Amino acid sequence: MEALLPQAAAVGNLLRAKHHKIAVAESSTGGLISSALLAVPGASDYFLGGAVVYTAKSRLIFLGLGDADLTGMRPSTEAYALLAARRVRERFESDWGLAETGATGPTGNRYGDKAGHSCIALVGPIERAITIETGSGDRAANMRAFAAAALDLLATVLA
Repeated sequence: MEALLPQAAAVGNLLRAKHHKIAVAESSTGGLISSALLAVPGASDYFLGGAVVYTAKSRLIFLGLGDADLTGMRPSTEAYALLAARRVRERFESDWGLAETGATGPTGNRYGDKAGHSCIALVGPIERAITIETGSGDRAANMRAFAAAALDLLATVLA
């Protein structure tokens, strides 16, 4: 997580300067995005909360999304990441909702995505979604890469 701290501090400063709040729903990063944002002193100025949404049960409990809400889509896609980001933003009444979903490895996920695949979405006054493909099965390295990409997306949109 140490490598993420400079990015998280920069994002925290941008959020604080704009008086914006954020909520996070992450999956394959396992809380790493939230941890990095919370490691910044003064995070309570901008961080409202987050959840690791790793299973269908956690998706239902934390985001209120059931199977019917996913009609026509599947997890680990930009469409799903956007839906999760919209929902976490709505539930926390935040300026921004950030969501991440993917396959860290060492193997792919049950949806057919190879290890190293992640979709990240940011929803607020504007919406953005990106897909990351590392081509690696290194679980820990992918978690860091996905979290770094999420923080980069935040920084780019907020700048």
